[in-house]
Amino acid sequence: MRTLILSDLHLGSVSDTDLLRRAELRVPLLEAIADVDRVVLLGDVLELRQGPLREAMAAARPFFEDLGRALAGRELIITAGNHDHALVEPWLAGRGAEVEPPPLGVEQLLEAAQVSPAFERIAGWASGARVRVAYPGLWVRPDVYATHGHYLDCHLTIPTLERLSVAAMSRMLGRPPDTFTRVEDYEAMGAPVFAWRDAVARDAHTGNALNGIATVAAWRTLRGRRDGEESGAGVRRGSRRFGRRAAFRALRARAMVVAFPLAVAGLNRAGLGPLSARISTSELRRAGLRAMGEVAARLELADAYVVFGHTHRTGPLPGDDQDEWLGPRGARLVNAGSWTYSPIFLTATPGESPYWPGGCVLVEDSGPPVVMRLLQDLTHAQIRPPERDPLTRSPA
Repeated sequence: MRTLILSDLHLGSVSDTDLLRRAELRVPLLEAIADVDRVVLLGDVLELRQGPLREAMAAARPFFEDLGRALAGRELIITAGNHDHALVEPWLAGRGAEVEPPPLGVEQLLEAAQVSPAFERIAGWASGARVRVAYPGLWVRPDVYATHGHYLDCHLTIPTLERLSVAAMSRMLGRPPDTFTRVEDYEAMGAPVFAWRDAVARDAHTGNALNGIATVAAWRTLRGRRDGEESGAGVRRGSRRFGRRAAFRALRARAMVVAFPLAVAGLNRAGLGPLSARISTSELRRAGLRAMGEVAARLELADAYVVFGHTHRTGPLPGDDQDEWLGPRGARLVNAGSWTYSPIFLTATPGESPYWPGGCVLVEDSGPPVVMRLLQDLTHAQIRPPERDPLTRSPA
């Protein structure tokens, strides 16, 4: 059975960075699935951190209708991640409502109607396909396991908001990640955090601190990036106003660079670590792989190929250090990347960055999973979100 796996669509993003919302950018994917037997959407399919479910569902519907028609009787399996955990939460909550439920395994394969009304609606839109839900992952074949990868935040050494949130929950409950051995351990740390954020976004758009914009701005400042570096956005550099703003930004950046290591040291002293103040893209890659390898070891995935998303970094790619992609107990890690446009991680050269969107993984009946990059031939101008009127949110 030929299976195509893609992750992190984030349909419904308020910043319009969710590329599969756009019909012209769905074409390469729909062409790629013409000769596969199954498609797996590996979590963060919807963006539920930034606004109400109804808006994300409305944005996602054309994609699922196209996907259902393209699959035509073949299989579509959907998992949930941290940004759309609300899709699977009704099933997780209900399974133990009357009697003590059996332990959660690494694969629960369910009918969409069993899981949540939202999943049932999605299955209706994609009715040309046979739709099922897997959580927290799926055995694609006996030696290939696929999961979103959000459990890795429990072991991450980069101080992301997600990492700090689950660390605080872990400390509050007295359950350190180095004792985790079951799916339930990871769910107990992450599910309350996800539920709180989902509740905040249920009725209105969230602020920058929760929707990711503030995090991106902080990363840009700490890494010395300027707004518009990738997009080529122009500013009036000769004006006095620009000079004052540039001086203020430079002063703020220097203050952040000095304060950041001190803040990380404080978090470590507070018991929320171990955390590192190094936030280069190479360290982000290494930290994510170390953390995912730890998850694979603790869930006893042995030396399986473990396909995941979550970090948006496609790989392994030619030139990558293959040893970095091996877990401590032999798990062979593969990342499907994302379908979102994130300029802070991109270079000016289209397709050059491993964070360039359009990644997926093809799994055949045998052999290693194959990383594919379906949008490599497109330019920044072709995939950059369209300009929108700030008042009406309609195309400018």
